[in-house]
Amino acid sequence: MIARTPTRFGLVGAGGIAQAYAQAFQDSDVADLVAVADVRTEAAEAIAQSLGCASYGTHLEMAEAEDLDAVVVCTPPITHPDIAVELTDRGLNVLCEKPLAIDSESARRMFDAAAKNGVKLTMATKFRYAADVIRAKSIVSSGILGDIILFENVFAGRVDMSQRWNSKPEVSGGGVLIDNGTHSVDILRYFLGPVAELQVVEGKRIQDLPVEDTVRMFVKTESGVMGSIDLSWSMNKEQPYYLSIYGSQGTVLVGWKESKYRRSNDTDWVQFGTGYNKFQAFRGQIENFSRAIRGEDKMLVTPADALASVEVIETAYKSLRNNQWQQVVHEAWQPEPARGADPVAAAGKVS
Repeated sequence: MIARTPTRFGLVGAGGIAQAYAQAFQDSDVADLVAVADVRTEAAEAIAQSLGCASYGTHLEMAEAEDLDAVVVCTPPITHPDIAVELTDRGLNVLCEKPLAIDSESARRMFDAAAKNGVKLTMATKFRYAADVIRAKSIVSSGILGDIILFENVFAGRVDMSQRWNSKPEVSGGGVLIDNGTHSVDILRYFLGPVAELQVVEGKRIQDLPVEDTVRMFVKTESGVMGSIDLSWSMNKEQPYYLSIYGSQGTVLVGWKESKYRRSNDTDWVQFGTGYNKFQAFRGQIENFSRAIRGEDKMLVTPADALASVEVIETAYKSLRNNQWQQVVHEAWQPEPARGADPVAAAGKVS
């Protein structure tokens, strides 16, 4: 078998999330990180020195100087559309951290640019790639739990957000709902399909932030499954399992240190995973994207998935403002033909 040359990645943004990507690249045989860019040049240099790669002050400088195949974007959400469009216009594939965009109009602009330039773009959302989540999906899909009735997800941990950009709405687009809730929505859709309607209730604000720091989201999927999602930056909800799915014939629990399932007539739980491995999940993201660029695999998170996630969160904020249930409306997206493509042949193809 002929060895493949690793996909050459650049990284835009050198904050906390970029550190996890740096570790993931070190452990990957199919993807190489060859450059890092950040307006805080000292932050970019620090990561670059640890990996022996180049550093730049802007993503455009990096794109011009380096022979890249793809770029991971790890900057604040408000910057994602412009950065993604500028990179895709240069023929680069883009893996953009969640949330993809703060509104669906911006997300569509990003996908239009990628389609026009004939490159791939999608949202990075690490839990889709967590080994235990993937195994749990297989268990649910097998039917051994019967009809799924209830979905529960909890991402609640005390974190001081007073000095972080995630709590600045002009940069982040909101608070814990768009930040952690984007993960929740994507996990729910991964297991149960499209969301039909939802309601979001805000809890007491503890940290004196200009955004919500605790919310509860109630959802109903198009298949009729109920769900609840608890999100908080201000409390520790002491639960070993962040995902619980209840069926008519059994239950599956996905946790931080172990994952297990049990059918209704069984006495014992069956353990199928050892918990959440952050770096394994990040490595899975970049390797799946690398293989998709090469045509060796399909993207686990499709453009349709990414756009739907933005639409659901957009609807969630409408519910939060109106204090009532809201129907989730998914508008059809038709990409523009890639440059040089036959517009007649491209008609009707939806990514």
